[in-house]
Amino acid sequence: MKLMLLAFLLCFSMGAQASCVVLLHGLARTPSSMATLEQALIREGFLLINEGYPSRQHSIEFLAELAIKSALVKCPKDMRVNFVTHSLGGILVRQYLSKHEIANLNRVVMLGPPNKGSEVVDKLRDVLGFNFINGDAGMQLGTGELSIPNTLGKANFDVGIVAGTNSINWILSSLIPNADDGKVSVESTKLEGMGDHIEMPVAHPFLMKNERVIAQVINYLKNGSFEHDDNP
Repeated sequence: MKLMLLAFLLCFSMGAQASCVVLLHGLARTPSSMATLEQALIREGFLLINEGYPSRQHSIEFLAELAIKSALVKCPKDMRVNFVTHSLGGILVRQYLSKHEIANLNRVVMLGPPNKGSEVVDKLRDVLGFNFINGDAGMQLGTGELSIPNTLGKANFDVGIVAGTNSINWILSSLIPNADDGKVSVESTKLEGMGDHIEMPVAHPFLMKNERVIAQVINYLKNGSFEHDDNP
């Protein structure tokens, strides 16, 4: 509560530059997984809404409506709205924006999103217990043409994407072709119409906690681009 009050006061002092940032965690995670990122963004003057949702209990379609509608009502109407998402959270934003328009939408940053699905789901979906652990939403994240991520179309909003290239799970990585973060391949994170894309040597579970990734998130929210190594 104190952090939200501080963010509001900072945003108020910034006038027209004030922005609301909605955080959406990944599958089987909680808002606490986004706490490091939340605090960093508050220090930058953003108003933060760190929204939780029962990721293993419902479909992507249901979760998108549940999580995003409740988050948007907490953003002041005169503020621009941004999203920063981890993994499944990015698919929820795409699902929601395929059905609704957010008039004051500014930018979206996705960390490790399975925008083309994940081969892990393809290979393990029939394994006993996979559905129980990952729920209906997890089962919708395959790479097939009819999977939810592959039916949502290209981005018609300003989005920057961070892909991880390190893995701490060699078993899952063995199921994924080419570079990956232990859950999602670099190629799968890409989305037609994206504004920028960057690869960083971070594993999937740590993307939202890594200082260098957080710096890139802040840069995209403020400037609409990442800082690539080949930039002057």
